[in-house]
Amino acid sequence: MSTLTTPPPTPAVPTRTRAAAVRRRRPVRRRRADGRGGPLTRWLLGTLAVAIALLWVFPIYWMISSAFLPLNRLRTPDPTFFPVDGTLANFRRVLADPSFASAFRTSIAVTAIVLVASLVFAFLAALAVSRFRFRGRKSFILTVLVVQMIPAEGLFIAQYGMLDDWGLVNRVAGLAIVYVAAILPFTIWMLRGFVAGVPIELEEAAMVDGLSRTGAFFRITFPLLAPGLVASGVYGFLQSWNEYTLALVVMTDPGRRTLPLWLQGLVEANRATDWGVVMAGAALIAVPVIIFFLAVQSRMTAGLVAGAVKG
Repeated sequence: MSTLTTPPPTPAVPTRTRAAAVRRRRPVRRRRADGRGGPLTRWLLGTLAVAIALLWVFPIYWMISSAFLPLNRLRTPDPTFFPVDGTLANFRRVLADPSFASAFRTSIAVTAIVLVASLVFAFLAALAVSRFRFRGRKSFILTVLVVQMIPAEGLFIAQYGMLDDWGLVNRVAGLAIVYVAAILPFTIWMLRGFVAGVPIELEEAAMVDGLSRTGAFFRITFPLLAPGLVASGVYGFLQSWNEYTLALVVMTDPGRRTLPLWLQGLVEANRATDWGVVMAGAALIAVPVIIFFLAVQSRMTAGLVAGAVKG
């Protein structure tokens, strides 16, 4: 008598597994790039970006190009775009001027004081506003915004009278105080956004791992604030280095001029302005700004990834 054998039951495949297998077997549909939303759009946007960049760079190129040309070449009706046979005489005349060295030292001293003072005061104020709750906190923030709205020209008379009473007219310290007062409100507002963007839970986690509050701040939070400090430092450096009107009011002595005042005096020194020398002076004034930015730009990106892991 024959016995009937039944095949073993097929194991049940879960529904999710079958659906995933079907999706894997389906051909992937690739979105075809048409002329409106694909390469043509990117090409047009790239061309527009290059055109805007050329418009932005051309005045700088014209300044540098004119600095290498003699005065008779600059006064010709036909412009010279490539100073192939240029000269360094304009730069020699600027560097040989003793007033340039004096103005350079004054600008360096004022900018260094303003940079350090504004970063220290603005950082402490931003930290207090973002991390602590105290009476008058909202009033302080509102005051910072209101001060930003006041035109600088409306404070010239009061500022000059204050510095004159203190004996700080034609002094580096007097000009630095005025610059710090002008730069501080915006710097506080800028750093406040960076401090508020760092979660306080990072410090609390570090304190759970055994760090003190001060150690957690300097080892965890402070490196994450490096981009904000660098950005605020760049803003303060540019404002104090290139400022003209406040320096014109405070520095009335020709021997105490900053570089923008020196350059303006160079334009008015003669009836016929030597634009080659002026362009050479403007190019030399821009060199410290470029050096400062190249020195800090790497730290701006490094601070974005540093400090989140306890060392």
